[in-house]
Amino acid sequence: MNEVLSVIKTLNSRRRRLKIRRMRYTCQNSRSHVTSSGGDGGTERKGGDLWGEDKKEEKKIEEFFGAKTKDGNESKEESLSLASPRNDVVLEDDAVSSHGSASVIGMRKEMEDTVKVDLGFLSFNGGEKKYDFYGVYDGHGGALVAEACKERLHRVIVEEIMERKLGKKGVSGVEWEKVMEDCFRRMDEEVVKNTMIGSTAVVAVVGKEEIVVANCGDSRAVMCTRGVASPLSVDHKPDRPDELERVEAAGGRVINWNGHRVLGVLATSRSIGDEYLKPFVSSKPEVTVIDRTENDEFLILASDGLWDVITNESACRVTKRCLSGRTRRRSQGVGSEGGGAAEAAAVLTELAMARGSRDNISVIVVELKKRSSSSC
Repeated sequence: MNEVLSVIKTLNSRRRRLKIRRMRYTCQNSRSHVTSSGGDGGTERKGGDLWGEDKKEEKKIEEFFGAKTKDGNESKEESLSLASPRNDVVLEDDAVSSHGSASVIGMRKEMEDTVKVDLGFLSFNGGEKKYDFYGVYDGHGGALVAEACKERLHRVIVEEIMERKLGKKGVSGVEWEKVMEDCFRRMDEEVVKNTMIGSTAVVAVVGKEEIVVANCGDSRAVMCTRGVASPLSVDHKPDRPDELERVEAAGGRVINWNGHRVLGVLATSRSIGDEYLKPFVSSKPEVTVIDRTENDEFLILASDGLWDVITNESACRVTKRCLSGRTRRRSQGVGSEGGGAAEAAAVLTELAMARGSRDNISVIVVELKKRSSSSC
């Protein structure tokens, strides 16, 4: 009996090492052109309190981080010791706003996720008004469409605004919902048509005064404001009541085949590409525009590989720990000090792996205010 248990422990240990070895990080943390604006105005944001009554979830996170000291009190600095590849590098930054990203192949055979960051990709009024671009693309059937979106979608946004001559009108002249809808439609028309290839897309355009989020698919954007997690997008799942109604009105069907799928094939009801599923699968994004406030802390963009196993509240709670320096990892030959956005993105991917995510996982964390150890 002891020999059998020993063999099982050895196999489990090997499986865990193999999982970790397959993790592929592309972490970065750099200066942003965006600063927080004052005031408490803006759209009301609903969400769950990060420090509410979710005791079970809180306990699981504490166990994952090993956050308790011998006397039972919470330690000021936790340590996560999952091994990482040699190229896992975290850069510290003292800027008012910064970002970090991480992409993990996870348990999949191929990497179909991509991320894109383009700081200062758009400007108005001679450079006085600048915007940064962040995008997460989750391909299916291959990475071809996701890669095309990575290279083109942010450029299409600039082209669309310039063609409309909105740059001369300034920020107030941009009808973001219409612009984003036209850009996603153009991107959908540009991609190479293939019967089995497509990609979801969640993008954020971040300026000094506003944030624009456009989502097409089941990736997600979540904002943390004054300790409250608020989704800025709603997943386009085929069984979402309004999406189910739209698909059926177009003559399609949603079949529960290992999860709800359009025609029993695709597990999202909106995407870029997937020509063979149109008009049931739409490329039209849902767009959210909010005014920035001084209470905005950070923004998380991630593919469903994260959100399938981690709640909005948990993701924001973990990110706050990292940004405050209360959580850090010990990587192979690399020491990461003081947390940061890149650290948060990497920790979220590791946590998703530990929770059993079987998909590619891509995460971008955008800090919206100057880092402070007293923010938690």
